[in-house]
Amino acid sequence: MNSGCVYIMSNKNRTTLYIGVTSNLTARVLEHRNGTGSKFTSKYNCFDLIYFEYYPSIVVAIAREKQLKNWHRDWKINLIKSENTELLDLSNSVGVDG
Repeated sequence: MNSGCVYIMSNKNRTTLYIGVTSNLTARVLEHRNGTGSKFTSKYNCFDLIYFEYYPSIVVAIAREKQLKNWHRDWKINLIKSENTELLDLSNSVGVDG
């Protein structure tokens, strides 16, 4: 079974969050940056990777994505800050040049 990753993209001002799931985080971040990832991320300029979680199963990752999408914004921000206190772009840590 394929592994999966839940990730959160944001714009430069961190006013908009996009939650997604993928089996290849590096490729997916590149798609978002190139404008082919999703219409939402292109429209709101969500090109910075600010959070991600890996899972051994894509099914589990999809379930986690659905859970996070139902969370309040404050809960999401607290989760992100628990790993990324300064809300920095983490793209370099997954092999994407900033």
